Amino acid sequence: MAKNPASTPSPVTYADAGVDISRANRTKQRIKYLAHKTFTRGVLSEIGGFGGLFAVDKAKYIDPVLVSSVDGVGTKLKVAFEMRLHSTIGGDLVNHCVNDILVQGAAPLFFMDYLATGKLEPPIAEQVVEGIADACKHNGCALIGGETAEMPGFYPDGEYDLAGFIVGVVNRERIITGKNVQIGDIILGMPSNGLHTNGYSLARKLLFEVAHYSPETYVNEIRNKVGNELMRTHKSYWPSLKKLLDADCVSALAHITGGGITENLPRVLPRGTAALIELGSWPVLPIFEHLQQLGNVEQDEMLRTFNMGLGMLLVIPSAKFKKVHTFLERVGEKAHTVGRIVKGERKVMYS
Repeated sequence: MAKNPASTPSPVTYADAGVDISRANRTKQRIKYLAHKTFTRGVLSEIGGFGGLFAVDKAKYIDPVLVSSVDGVGTKLKVAFEMRLHSTIGGDLVNHCVNDILVQGAAPLFFMDYLATGKLEPPIAEQVVEGIADACKHNGCALIGGETAEMPGFYPDGEYDLAGFIVGVVNRERIITGKNVQIGDIILGMPSNGLHTNGYSLARKLLFEVAHYSPETYVNEIRNKVGNELMRTHKSYWPSLKKLLDADCVSALAHITGGGITENLPRVLPRGTAALIELGSWPVLPIFEHLQQLGNVEQDEMLRTFNMGLGMLLVIPSAKFKKVHTFLERVGEKAHTVGRIVKGERKVMYS
């Protein structure tokens, strides 16, 4: 018996389930264009393949060692969503990853991103990736691929998640491990420009729940609107430090991220050494002072949550201190003498 045409269900498509492949493909074409602008000589593949291909320069790197890292931007995304500001969060991601491999002496080679959302909004995705591409270009790093995932029902409307993966390279003999750190070495601190990408869960609680600010609130103590202050882009230290690394003047580097100075500096200290950091030897940014005041937060808690105004620490042999200081001044970087290496067991002490 023939079926009644009226009772035949309409064909169900992937778009009916919330995933529009055609719309995603149009977005990916735009992303492909943005990525192309970052390509360096080492890129051997096109965007859209199953994997990205990259050739290491064997003339420059005689004994190359690859250095990799992966990270996200945490709950800074929540501020971006509320402000509908999507053009800078990609820079946060790239610069954070670049700094993470910089501490081992690695030059960034290529970057890949993962952007996941419930419903793909092409203008938002393009802004995010454009921010990634711009930061890659600034760091001399190629954006050679990524993943844009559309997962209906998995994320709230208007929200997305973002992660990045970076690969860099360093000659084996130039790897910075901290093994050469010695008692008497000097610790220099390079300024951050804000929270970078860490401590946002506590900052958001203090600013939005305790103080009842909105992103548009202008706060005299920080001389800025709250949202603008929180969305300052994580600084990359690679452009300033890449030539310094060639001069073989640095015994160790520490990127001050989640955990602050307290948790990050010990990661590069060899056994038998500790760090003595002198509080008050660098200008603490007003945002951190205001956060501490709002929540009556203990100093130890501040120092193990936020960067407190220092984004990168350099451990320098005392004999090379003057050379390093002169170099940093020449490239327009401020550096504060914030402490020294002392005898101890891989911890930070404050004075």
